[in-house]
Amino acid sequence: FAQLPEDARANLRGDRPALEAWIRARLAEKALYQQAEAQGWLQRPDVQAQTRAATEQIVLRDYLNSVSKVPDDYPSDAELKQAYEAGKAGLQLPARYRLSQIFLRVENPRDDEAVRKQAQALAKQAQAADADFATLAREHSQDAGTAAKGGDTGLQALVQLLPEVRGVVPKLKVGAVSEPVQSAAGYHIIKLVEQQPARAATLEEVAPRLRELLRAQRQEQVAKAYVEGMFDTATLSIDGAALNQVLESSR
Repeated sequence: FAQLPEDARANLRGDRPALEAWIRARLAEKALYQQAEAQGWLQRPDVQAQTRAATEQIVLRDYLNSVSKVPDDYPSDAELKQAYEAGKAGLQLPARYRLSQIFLRVENPRDDEAVRKQAQALAKQAQAADADFATLAREHSQDAGTAAKGGDTGLQALVQLLPEVRGVVPKLKVGAVSEPVQSAAGYHIIKLVEQQPARAATLEEVAPRLRELLRAQRQEQVAKAYVEGMFDTATLSIDGAALNQVLESSR
């Protein structure tokens, strides 16, 4: 669990069924490995060959990363700004939507009709002129991650939304509340709180991503130069005669 990216750990912490499913999958992998080990699978020549190949790849990637490490101060602010200006035309932010939701989970298919009726009743309440959507979300929403925030899901592009929700949001006006939207997990009542049009991203918005991209590109360049340098200094060479022999024998 500790080896997972932080966002993955956070998602699992907030979704107990998904966490338990992930744990079951890991336990199954451990059990299968132990069965294979007990039956001598690790000693099979084909498995040992694959293990050596995988180990070689891990070691060489780690070593090459160490010899092609990019300085911590790269890129400089000036280099970052230059890269931003050069690629500004392609650095576009899509339209984004701030939503609030009330989510009702359907644990058992037999409960679908009852949950749907509950969702319809809540949607009717939320659509009233004097409705307090945030309070309704805190009291009724079963999405623990957003309920405590009055249903607020934050600013998101359409591609980040559930497919079922994605088709509804562009049709809503700011402040409007949708009818219940059914997904595989349950019913969502959506309120469009804010809409931001597509626009060019600012340097501040793309700086972290752009910095990582420039560092990755620089490391790739350094690694390529390091490997090519091994051939230039005659550390590596190709035996033409031996290669011809291999090609002849493989016909």
